[in-house]
Amino acid sequence: MKILYFHGFASSGATGTAENLRHMLPECEVISPDIPLEPTEALPFLRQLCAEVQPDLIIGTSMGGMYAQQMFGYRKICVNPAFNMSTMSKVFKVGEHAFLNRRKDNQKTFKVTRDLIQSFNRMERQQFKGITDFDRENTYGLFGIHDTTVNTYDLFKKYYANASRFDGEHQLNEKALRTAVVPLVRQILGL
Repeated sequence: MKILYFHGFASSGATGTAENLRHMLPECEVISPDIPLEPTEALPFLRQLCAEVQPDLIIGTSMGGMYAQQMFGYRKICVNPAFNMSTMSKVFKVGEHAFLNRRKDNQKTFKVTRDLIQSFNRMERQQFKGITDFDRENTYGLFGIHDTTVNTYDLFKKYYANASRFDGEHQLNEKALRTAVVPLVRQILGL
């Protein structure tokens, strides 16, 4: 079984969440790419990767959950999806920032510009276009009840029925993975 994991903003494919998923789901191959910063690059890159890998499941957290939702035609879990990146002023601030994890291109910092924020805003206005009946049935949302960063439960429910809350915060820790994410993965994949 192949799982594609999409990391959150300022992170990389080397995130500890992907490593934990590999340990907790040894029967699955977990592929975790570095996502380009610019959405006009990220979406085509992720869609092409899905076409090449043909994952059995996509898991995305935060920004990665927002991108996962847009991978129409695949089973997916969106964990604390950040559907409103362009308005997340607590996190998405103009200026130079450090990546949280090592990236394959060895970039250590990135810049958030007004143009980047506008690019996210344009993409966000289109992100729910193209949902099919398959997507409505095979897209799951997990929302941490202690998440103070993102609150998109109601927006998710507007498009999808499979939404539930878990005892956790915005960033996933080992307990949240073990008690919420991994059981849902096993259920979806029949493991």
